Amino acid sequence: MYLNGVAVLPLMSFRSKIGRLAAVAMAGVTLCATFSGVSSAEPATSLDTARRPNTVVLDGGQLVRNKLALLAGDRTMRTSLNALLAQADVALTKGPWSVMDKTQVPPSGDRHDYMSLAPYWWPTQPQTPENPQGCPYVERDGERNPATDAIPDKPSRLTAFNSIYQLSLAWYYTRNPDYARRAALDLRTWFIEAGTRMNPNLNFAQGIPCLTDGRGIGIIEFSYTFTQVLDAAAILNTGAPGWSGSDDAGLKSWSGEFLNWLQTSKNGTDEAAQQNNHGTFYDMLTAGIALYTGHRDTARTIVKTARTTRLDKQIAADGSQPMEATRTRSYHYFTFNLVAMTRLARIGQHVGVDLWAYRTPTGGSLTKAVDFLIPAATRGLAHWPFPETNFTQYAALDSLHAAADAGDRKAKAALRHVPVPPGGDLYPVRPAAEQLDDISIVTPG
Repeated sequence: MYLNGVAVLPLMSFRSKIGRLAAVAMAGVTLCATFSGVSSAEPATSLDTARRPNTVVLDGGQLVRNKLALLAGDRTMRTSLNALLAQADVALTKGPWSVMDKTQVPPSGDRHDYMSLAPYWWPTQPQTPENPQGCPYVERDGERNPATDAIPDKPSRLTAFNSIYQLSLAWYYTRNPDYARRAALDLRTWFIEAGTRMNPNLNFAQGIPCLTDGRGIGIIEFSYTFTQVLDAAAILNTGAPGWSGSDDAGLKSWSGEFLNWLQTSKNGTDEAAQQNNHGTFYDMLTAGIALYTGHRDTARTIVKTARTTRLDKQIAADGSQPMEATRTRSYHYFTFNLVAMTRLARIGQHVGVDLWAYRTPTGGSLTKAVDFLIPAATRGLAHWPFPETNFTQYAALDSLHAAADAGDRKAKAALRHVPVPPGGDLYPVRPAAEQLDDISIVTPG
């Protein structure tokens, strides 16, 4: 029978449904499903765990189980998929994007280099012919300078990487080839094709006029969204139309060069030395790339080291994050840092390191850090003890999901009391934390 256009089996226990579907899949029967108005026939053998994506943050096995749950008629999964497909359908009509789209020329003279300006820095003098940029610049924490939008690389990167991620997941669940071909085009345009590819460095990220061409903290603009790209490529590598072995090799080559730059450049080593969310995101980024490019031992070392270099220093005994608590947008930065921590914990699961089980010398833990958010996440700003100038209550939703998946009962119970983001709760179909208050508009510094 069909429920909301999806083929499902007769009523039985959920476990029986999954077992029955797996048996059908192994028998090679073709199941048909209709998603987002597009009918697609898909061999049930594609549900076999042998086709599990070799992802770096997402759990490929969970993605397979999600497909089975969808075919079994799971309503939560279906609602989440509908929200994802609505975004993927928009992504089909946009792009592709390239760093070559900007008119500004980076200090290198090469438009293939990524370029952006520091978001919280402002001119102090009127702009005149003698001082066209209004220098010197001063920092205003949490106050975003809209002049940074004049260079499109940063917003284009966010839109492109999110679109690639959504499209690849949409293809995985529906097998609609249009999604895969578009994701492949977007990937090739940004990373592979000679005329449009980005050079694998961030030498000119978050520059400050009259002060510096680029800074290590600009790396954070790539730090979690690039791991979305890696997972998207892993999904496409399970047989997506339009994505070839040479495409995969091209992206792996780019990623390897980027990892080398991250680990050897001044900007990269500066970011690695950061003690707050920047350092956590750096570890998550480098561990993810290392795993994607086949350096599993390197990824494992990064995750293991993060227990003492990140969790010990950043999580207090009560679960608060002292390094983020003084920010004018502290709730944002608590949730932001937890995106890095929970995604790093996902990478750890792939390489045999359990960050969720780790306890700091003072008794802090990743679970406590998530639980610290629960009062504000469920009851609002009045229950948040630190400064926050632009409170977004649902920003904690994905971190709570991640903690619930790791066995945190408090987080699981809290989930139903957290507002759902305007675009829907996508976590069930892309089960890894993302920053839900947009990091391109609310730019981390």
